[in-house]
Amino acid sequence: MDDSQKTDEELVALSLQNRDFFAYIVDRYEEKLFRYIKRITNLRKDDLPDILQDVFIKVYQNLNDYDSNLSFSSWIYRIAHNQVIDNYRKNKSRPQGNYIDVDDKILENIVNDFDFIKDIDLKYLKVHIQEILEKLDEKYREILILKFFEQKDYKEISDILKKPMGTVATLINRAKKQFKEEFEKTNIKL
Repeated sequence: MDDSQKTDEELVALSLQNRDFFAYIVDRYEEKLFRYIKRITNLRKDDLPDILQDVFIKVYQNLNDYDSNLSFSSWIYRIAHNQVIDNYRKNKSRPQGNYIDVDDKILENIVNDFDFIKDIDLKYLKVHIQEILEKLDEKYREILILKFFEQKDYKEISDILKKPMGTVATLINRAKKQFKEEFEKTNIKL
């Protein structure tokens, strides 16, 4: 079967009829969720597959409860978000950031959205963006990761974080402000 022709919702329906189809959901989301979990946690790379496996177990166990009024992507990211929080509670650790891969498309999205950095050398920004993100409050770092790295829209972020869209907009604005403050501390003259 060519799963690229199927929507997430079709794959969910097929998976509910035949569990073998769940592998297509895993294939579609494994790399995306791995990157997301890696970006928002302080876990070593070899610990990430355990959390990812737990995410897919929870997704499979709760597939019957999937609300088709939400996008499946938002629903599965929400489960990943909750699994990361559960892992922190279990291990009594807080997220401190991790290696954040900044490709050119992500960099372009950030530059286009952050007016104050349009004139900054992109190579400098690319090197220091991880450092800046790690200094942000956890809630601001995660919302910027969802917006710019995972390229989620306000509705999806609202569904993932279970916050109203107005709150999401406020958090994004505050995150950008905190990012700017941290950026300015890097001694670049704007």
